[in-house]
Amino acid sequence: MAGSALGLPVAVPSTALFTDRYELTMLQAALRSGAAHRRSVFEVFTRRLPEGRRYGVVAGTGRVLDAIENFRFDDDVLSFLSRENVVDRDTLDWLAGYRFRGDVHGYPEGEVYFPGSPLLRVEGTFAEGVLLETVILSILNHDSAVAAAASRMAVAAGGRPLIEMGARRTHELGAVAAARAAYVGGFTTTSDLAAGFRYHIPTVGTSAHAFTLLHDTERDAFTAQVESLGPGTTLLVDTYDLTEAVRTAVEVAGPGLGAVRIDSGDLLLLAHRVRQQLDDLGATDTKIVVTSDLDEYAIASLAAAPVDAYGVGTSLVTGSGHPTCSMVYKLVARAADGTDGRPDAPLVPVAKKSLGAKASTGGRKWAARRLDADGVAEAEVVGTGPVPEELAGRQLLVPLIERGEVVAREPLDAARRRHIAARAGLPLSATQLSRGEPVIPTEFV
Repeated sequence: MAGSALGLPVAVPSTALFTDRYELTMLQAALRSGAAHRRSVFEVFTRRLPEGRRYGVVAGTGRVLDAIENFRFDDDVLSFLSRENVVDRDTLDWLAGYRFRGDVHGYPEGEVYFPGSPLLRVEGTFAEGVLLETVILSILNHDSAVAAAASRMAVAAGGRPLIEMGARRTHELGAVAAARAAYVGGFTTTSDLAAGFRYHIPTVGTSAHAFTLLHDTERDAFTAQVESLGPGTTLLVDTYDLTEAVRTAVEVAGPGLGAVRIDSGDLLLLAHRVRQQLDDLGATDTKIVVTSDLDEYAIASLAAAPVDAYGVGTSLVTGSGHPTCSMVYKLVARAADGTDGRPDAPLVPVAKKSLGAKASTGGRKWAARRLDADGVAEAEVVGTGPVPEELAGRQLLVPLIERGEVVAREPLDAARRRHIAARAGLPLSATQLSRGEPVIPTEFV
C-alpha cells in the first residue's frame, strides 16, 4: 500500500521490501534447485538477554501480523526488482503471486521471555518463510527493546503514571511503534498523536517553554493557558524562577490547579520544595510531573519524592541503552529428502554448528514455564519431543496465523494486561534494577 492509515508517506509501497536482498537471491536459487517448496520451520529466539537484564518482553506481535498480511509484491515493487536486476524473471513471476499460506505460532504479546525461548515459529515452505526474516526481526527487535525498558521503568515508578514523550528523539514512524511498545510495557499515555490515532493510546500534553517565552510575562502565559485549557491543566514552572512560578501558577489557576511540571535541575530536591510550597498555598491536590532525561535509575531514585507522574523520552525509545534484543531468525527443521512439497512431510532438525557463540539448537520446539509450589516461575523449559504431562497446561506458544489467516488479533490493552500478569509471576528479584543473570534459567529437554 502507498501509505499508512494516516496517509503518512513511507519509503516503499509495501512491507515486501522491508527485507534484505539476500532473502530474494536465496529464493531464486532455491526455486532453481527445487528446494523452495520444501516444508520448513523457522524460529525467532535470542541467545542472551541484554547485559544486566533479568527478563525480556515480547512486543510487536500485532505489528508482525500486519506486516505478514501486507507482504505483497505489487507492480511497482516488481518493477523495481526487475530494474535493479535483483532476481530473474521466473522469480519475479513467483513473487507476483506471493501470499504467506503457512502457520505462525508464538509467545503472545506482552509475555516475558528468556534466552533460548522460541518466541515465534514460522512454518510453511522455505520460500514462504525465508522472505519474512528481516521484517519480523526488525519489528520484534525494536519493539521488544522498548517494551523491556518501559517495563523496568514501570517497576521503578511503583504504580505512578508514566508518559511516553520520545517522538522527537527517533524516526517519525519508529516513534509510533515505540509508543505502542511502551504502552505494552506499562506506560499509561503518550504525547504522540499518531500513536493515539493508530493504536488508541491515551494522549496528553499542554505546553513547552516556548509558550512561556512567547509571552511578555510568565503570568501572561499561565493566564492564557488556564483560560484556554482550564484550571486542571499542567503548567510548566521552571522557565525562570521556580518558586515564583509556582506561586504565580496557583494565583492564576487557583488551588484546583491540575499539575505543575518540572523539567530541569535536581528533581529530588525540587520536588520536595515544590510539594511543600503547593501545600502551603492550599493546592494540596495539585500533582507534580517531572521530566528531563529520565531513565529507570533516575525514576527509582525519585521513589521517595512527592512525584505523581514521570515523562520519559530519549532513554525509552532507545531501549535504555539496549536498542535491540539481538533476536535471530533461524531455520531449525526442514522436510526430509525426497518429500519436497508435501505439507505433511516428516521434519529433519537442522542447526548451524559454530565454534563461537552462534551455535543453535535444531528441531521444532515447544516452550513451557514451570512453576514452584507457590505458583512462581522457576524455569523456562524448551524441548523438541513430547511435552511432559505436568507442563502440558503451561505451554507458551499460541496460534497466531493458521493457513495464512490471522487468528490472534487482540486489543493492545490485552497485551498490556498480559505483561503485568506475566511479570508478577516471576521471582521478586526480577524487579531489581541491579545487574544480574536471567531471573529464571532456560532448560532444554
